[in-house]
Amino acid sequence: MDARTPDQAFDRRWALAVLEQVTRRLRTEMADDGRAELFDGLKDFLGGESGASYAEAAVRMHTSEGALRVAVHRMRHRYREILREEIASTVASTEEVEEEIRHLFLSLT
Repeated sequence: MDARTPDQAFDRRWALAVLEQVTRRLRTEMADDGRAELFDGLKDFLGGESGASYAEAAVRMHTSEGALRVAVHRMRHRYREILREEIASTVASTEEVEEEIRHLFLSLT
């Protein structure tokens, strides 16, 4: 049984929806740049705690592990930028963005 209050459950659903939107935007951007396959091959690394191996992914994607790590770093950086943009569109001031991001991730625990 989930011990969350209705407000906590709502916050969790909201957080998951925001992260899904951010992921969707990043994939769309990359697809528009002709890099949909790159996104699809690396999306499991976005969260930072993937069970996926860089070495295995590099072999699968026919690239070096170093190049793959750079691509993941760039994807994560853009992901964070898009997340900030999404959050900024939901708050009244830029000062609230960091607090809202912290709340979003707390909602997921």
